[in-house]
Amino acid sequence: MQQCTEMAGMNPMEKKLAEYKCDTNEAISLKLVRFADDLEDESTTFHPEYSHQLYGDDEVAFGYKGLQIQLYYSAGNLSTLFKVKYSARVTEKFDCVEPDDVEGKIREIIPAGFSCNTDDFTSLLEKETNFKPFGTLLHTYNVHNVEEGEDFTYQIHKVDLSCPGFREYHKRLQTFLMWFIETASFIDVDDDRWDFFLVFEKYNKDGETLFATVGYMTVYNYYVYPDKTRPRVSQMLILPPFQGEGHGAQLLEAVHMFYCNLHKVQDITAEDPSENYVKLRDYVLVKLCQTLPSFSTDKLPLGFSDDMATEAREKFKINKKHARRVYEILRLRVTDMSDETKARDYRLEVKKRLFAPTKNQREMTKMMKCLRPEELASHISQMDTALQQEELEKSYQELLAEYRRVIERLAQA
Repeated sequence: MQQCTEMAGMNPMEKKLAEYKCDTNEAISLKLVRFADDLEDESTTFHPEYSHQLYGDDEVAFGYKGLQIQLYYSAGNLSTLFKVKYSARVTEKFDCVEPDDVEGKIREIIPAGFSCNTDDFTSLLEKETNFKPFGTLLHTYNVHNVEEGEDFTYQIHKVDLSCPGFREYHKRLQTFLMWFIETASFIDVDDDRWDFFLVFEKYNKDGETLFATVGYMTVYNYYVYPDKTRPRVSQMLILPPFQGEGHGAQLLEAVHMFYCNLHKVQDITAEDPSENYVKLRDYVLVKLCQTLPSFSTDKLPLGFSDDMATEAREKFKINKKHARRVYEILRLRVTDMSDETKARDYRLEVKKRLFAPTKNQREMTKMMKCLRPEELASHISQMDTALQQEELEKSYQELLAEYRRVIERLAQA
């Protein structure tokens, strides 16, 4: 309807030019190719969630009809096929109008060495048998595929930049970030404080065992005075064909277990985590902590304790803030919310943290520095107590819903 309204307000020339606009999220087709037949199989195609970093906030390419941007990768080594097709180009009809350089934008992010010819790319698929996962094997697990009626095996590997061929492979892998993480940026791989964790699927092709890339995580090791490090998760992506199968949880748990064995690690955190990452972290950390003595059923109703914070940090490198969330989720699981007294005790315990007087004090201090006296007085007068209570209750209910989803997932597991 909106497009029809916009078209109605255009003059004839503008209407004709509008026909040469393409949604880049729809125009870009991605594939992870195992077999030559996959190239023509639409069911193996997936599309970006985002393309604004290359094609602007409106995610539109101008100058083409029927635009198709094909970015196909071999499943393991991520050898790349890049082709641009279209049914018509604006310069064929309008001499003085230049189309967007859609091909140049892609060339900015994909490393050299890609194929532009399907036959060349198909020949590279035959070399996939030579591809083996990089680094050290940390964990192996199986996922039951209901449609196929069998278990599939996956491996998680810890990798560093000294692994032969990994730098080139990583350049190809990180291109997916642009399409699936809204604020993605490429990292400086020359810094040796980066750790890489990769997930691979084992599969059979003509009687041979091959490996397909499933997803990965990058972690930066920050220095903590005097002799510790704080690994910070920077990027995490499970590729779309594998999403919803539990690989993210397996990866995050494996990473935590890896750092748990390193004495120099203080705790593990994340850089600007998304909502989905926070949900995943809640699930993984609760799963890890639920068997710890300090989080036992009889101790949860007594409140969050120093023992909980200490044990979570020492056993699983979990910081105090995250340990507190773990406690609240586990306490909710053992609390009879139909009992008014128990429900009230739990609600007050959580709201006490949410209200966070120290946080409000910090915000007030900031406002005192930034606002003129009359502006500050106006702001304070607007901080109605009833409104504060309303916002607090809203935050509590949203948190409760998040916690219940974690508890449901734990029950299913």
